[in-house]
Amino acid sequence: MTTAAPSRGLQPNASLPAKVTPIPPNQTLYVTNLPSAKIQKSDLRTALYMLFSAHGPVLDIVAMKTMKMRGQAHVTFRDVQTATQAMRTLEGFEFLGRPLKIQYAKSKSDYIAKLDGSYKMPNTGATSVEVTQLQQSIFNVPAPGTAKPAAGADLEMKDANSPEGRGQKRPRDEEEEDSDVAMEEDSDED
Repeated sequence: MTTAAPSRGLQPNASLPAKVTPIPPNQTLYVTNLPSAKIQKSDLRTALYMLFSAHGPVLDIVAMKTMKMRGQAHVTFRDVQTATQAMRTLEGFEFLGRPLKIQYAKSKSDYIAKLDGSYKMPNTGATSVEVTQLQQSIFNVPAPGTAKPAAGADLEMKDANSPEGRGQKRPRDEEEEDSDVAMEEDSDED
């Protein structure tokens, strides 16, 4: 008769399927089952803020109305304990006619990442962009006044700094006095 060896790892949670791993506690809650058609985005954010701020300081609420994100929101709290308390209290709470489904967010919110200095800009997909020589000549120009003049380039005139070269008016070109043309008078009598 063979006996099963005792397992050495964590005991699997009986309420979860075998391949689903629990999400660790986080300052950000992922809220689903929100009404998407009846309410404006700003009104939804305000209502969520009023509901969740009763449990602690809410730093950020992200609720989008895109096809992929409708009916969902992310609520960011200052600390994990407050988020946990809000999640336990409001799970299944009837909000605008629908029961809330709340869980921890899978990753740290951008708001928290910016606060703790670990925020990284997302990749836009254009990692290798070809730069032409014309683009380099346009965009790699040194700041005005910092460039050294090249050999044979225009140089400052030597007499521009002397007191004699400054403040003199050029003589005006002489105009003939007879060349003045009288302006036509418009009459308003039509």
